[in-house]
Amino acid sequence: MAAAARDAIIADVPQAASLCSLADLLSVSPFRLSRVFSRRTGVSLTRYRNRVRVGRAMERLGGGETALADLAAELGFADQAHLTRTVRDHVGHTPVALRRLLTGGNGG
Repeated sequence: MAAAARDAIIADVPQAASLCSLADLLSVSPFRLSRVFSRRTGVSLTRYRNRVRVGRAMERLGGGETALADLAAELGFADQAHLTRTVRDHVGHTPVALRRLLTGGNGG
């Protein structure tokens, strides 16, 4: 079950965007999915999903992405502020600072 959830998140299956829809997809209760996922992976489902989304954001930022609000929407964050908080939580830098680090420039 945890592996199927990870695979759905990595594959960016639309139902993987929320715990309830992912649980429906896997035909289990949200509580059971959450508990099993955390036990098997050592992180919460939300933390794992955010880790994957931050990785995708880093790839885009490294490519010079500048439209942070659009990036946030495309990656499933509530808004640009949510993207910024989550990226900073995971890697210690804001998206703008991260883009500078990844591209070696002063990109804005």
